[in-house]
Amino acid sequence: MTVVAPQMAVARHKRRRGFGREMSAGWFAFFMNVPTLLFLVLVLAWPVIYAGYLSVHRVGLAQLRRGEFPFTGWENYGRVLEDPLFWTALQNTVIFTAVTVSTEVVLAVMIALLINQTGVWTSRLTRLLILLPYAIPPIANGLIWAFMYSFQFGFLNRILFTLGLTQDPVNWAGNPETALFAVTVPYIWRTLPFAIILVHAALQGIPRELYEQAAVDGARAWRRFWHVTLPLLRPVIAVILILRTAFAFAVFEEILAITQGGPGDATWVAAWYSYKITFSPPNNFGMGSASAFILALMIGVMALVYLRAVYRRVTL
Repeated sequence: MTVVAPQMAVARHKRRRGFGREMSAGWFAFFMNVPTLLFLVLVLAWPVIYAGYLSVHRVGLAQLRRGEFPFTGWENYGRVLEDPLFWTALQNTVIFTAVTVSTEVVLAVMIALLINQTGVWTSRLTRLLILLPYAIPPIANGLIWAFMYSFQFGFLNRILFTLGLTQDPVNWAGNPETALFAVTVPYIWRTLPFAIILVHAALQGIPRELYEQAAVDGARAWRRFWHVTLPLLRPVIAVILILRTAFAFAVFEEILAITQGGPGDATWVAAWYSYKITFSPPNNFGMGSASAFILALMIGVMALVYLRAVYRRVTL
């Protein structure tokens, strides 16, 4: 008995020391992540919370000078929803999103299939050319295409002149009928590589045995794509739809660099509306914050719709 008791005491002591070391490691990991958490709170959470505060207060230049922000409740949200210009911007945003996202998904699948079939992805030059647009900053991309669209000096009009397709220069970004679609092209050009990479990675994960078995059963290329490739690409297509819809719905840089909302209100989108309401006289920060929150709510609702309508079918 005198021998067993000290052994049990030593075992308990070792367990306590081991437990203490485990807790120390956990606390150490927590403290190591504290700077990152504080950074995220300051950079992401705090601006969102403060914007929510501004959205329910009257905040303009006069209130900023006095330092007093009267509480207005839902007044700013009501003023946004009653503004015809907001609904025009929302309509343009829906058209822009529908055109860019659908075109991007179709082109991404086509290009990824071409790369996967020909093996051209192994070329470093090809990878560089495909990824180059995605590496260009959005505002720089917009400025490049603004120069290409130039009414007098643009490369696009020069190409049309050289080919004999037109005798008069086309005002691509200055015509209300073509301005919105002119902005979609630079956006698609910049964001398409992201979708190509995702689709190509998904294609690499499809077992070759499935195609061989389909070929043995007599399925031609189109049927193999429709019954083998496309069903297995649905998860990644769902991801592309969710991400690209969210980003397209909040497009801003290309609008700023190419058209600045013009001509007239032809290229006013939701994010541009929030920007102009906030930073143009009379600088209604409360109304601008409310419009930004409405935009965020719409993006969240669309993401949920995609998850239920698209990704749910994938998992069944």
